[in-house]
This record gives sequence, C-alpha cells and structure tokens, in this order.
Amino acid sequence: MTTALCPGSFDPPTNGHVDVIERAIAAFERVVVSVVDNPSKESLFSIEERISLLEELFGGRAEIGSFSGLLVEYAAEVGADVVVKGLRTVDDYEYEMQMSQMNRSLSGMETVFMATKSDWSFISSSLVKEVAKLGGSIDGLVPSAVEKALQERLT
Repeated sequence: MTTALCPGSFDPPTNGHVDVIERAIAAFERVVVSVVDNPSKESLFSIEERISLLEELFGGRAEIGSFSGLLVEYAAEVGADVVVKGLRTVDDYEYEMQMSQMNRSLSGMETVFMATKSDWSFISSSLVKEVAKLGGSIDGLVPSAVEKALQERLT
C-alpha cells in the first residue's frame, strides 16, 4: 500500500488545497493530510480548528493530523512513502524543489509535485484571509465550510 503525506499550514484550506488533496486521494491508496505546527507563523485558526475543517472536508477518505519538527521524521512515523505538494507558481516550484531535495538528502523521502488546477493557481491562504478581512467575497475560493468559519472568525 502506497501512503502519501500531504502537509501544509492550511490556514485556511482553500479550493487549491482541496484540488491537490482530492487528486492525491484518487492516486494513492492511503493519504495522510497533516497541519504543520509552525510557531513562527501567526495563524488565524488554531491547529485544532484547521484539523476540524480538514476532517469536515475529507473525513473517512484521508487521515487528518498535525505535526511539528522535521517532515521526514513525521513521514516515517505515519508510514508515508511519498510527500505530495501542490504547485501554483514558479516561486512555489523553486521553494518546494529545495525542500524536496533536502528531504531526500535527510531520509531518501521522495516528493510528488501536483500542479494546481489553473482555476485555483492564484489562490493562497494569505490572499483569501486578506480579502475576507477587508470584506471582499471569497465565494468560490474556499469550500463553504471554510467560508463560514472565516466569516464567523472575522465578524
């Protein structure tokens, strides 16, 4: 059984995240979606809230969790064979390629890159939060459960 690990901050999960995770679910026998606990980032949603949103979106079709520390150590803990990362832009590619090479150097862990569907390539969690904070419409940028959570948090 091939296990894919889909890590991310998911603050909040966007339709771009959903696109990549759905495709990972279709491609791999087991998928673990994990929220990265990065204390140096100021998050809008807590780890628990992000896990809850991801469970609502993928519950029963992917395992949802969180971790801090080295990705490759967590990947070994959950039995992941590959890391799946979505790419939106050339900047994403350059950053993720460096991370991929470091992970391979540390543990031999391979990374599979999935280009985000072009409909979602301009969406980032940061941009969604900024638009929502300024009162703009995020309809169609995030799943409805995420849109509701953002509205509740920001009003």
